[in-house]
Amino acid sequence: MNKKEDYLSEIKGIRKMIEESSRFLSLSGLSGILIGVYALTGAFLAYRVVYIPYSLHFRKTYANDALWQLAIIAAATLVLSLVTTLWLTHNKAKKAGVTTWNRGSKLMLINLAIPLATGGILSLIFLSRGIYTIISPAFLIFYGLALVNAAKYTRNEIFYIGIIQIILGLMAALMPGFGIIFWALGFGIVHIIYGILMYYRYEHITKE
Repeated sequence: MNKKEDYLSEIKGIRKMIEESSRFLSLSGLSGILIGVYALTGAFLAYRVVYIPYSLHFRKTYANDALWQLAIIAAATLVLSLVTTLWLTHNKAKKAGVTTWNRGSKLMLINLAIPLATGGILSLIFLSRGIYTIISPAFLIFYGLALVNAAKYTRNEIFYIGIIQIILGLMAALMPGFGIIFWALGFGIVHIIYGILMYYRYEHITKE
């Protein structure tokens, strides 16, 4: 009987090692909530720069100051999101006794980075050519593709979040002028809902 139990215990241990080596499961739900808050704040500030007040009509011209303001807003949102995600994820992994930089996290980041970097570069090209209406749809779509691509190396929920982002990006492309709304929905509201669900599904239960 003891031999059988030891055998089953060894199998479970091997399965756990394989899963931990190929999938990164230490993403923090709280980081998703905070990223959503940062995105909503950035969207509100960008709205004040890009649109005529109390409407969804673009300003007729953009001054260099306005472009710099948008660049600062985007950079600040990105830096805050990255720092928050890295810090909270590292803390969660440390508490769980898991190494943050392992095979699973490397595979996830590689699969996330390629579509995300492509979308970022394409958005910068659109920005440099003054094609502003397509920036939001393009980044939402490529961000969604990045999540779908990386989902097999982390939580399964990431796949569905990616699909939602792609759908929102396509809808934004069909409705030029409403990009800021879909940006706020995709990067703001969706992230907050995802973060809450992840927190209560994995982290809240663990604490109890």
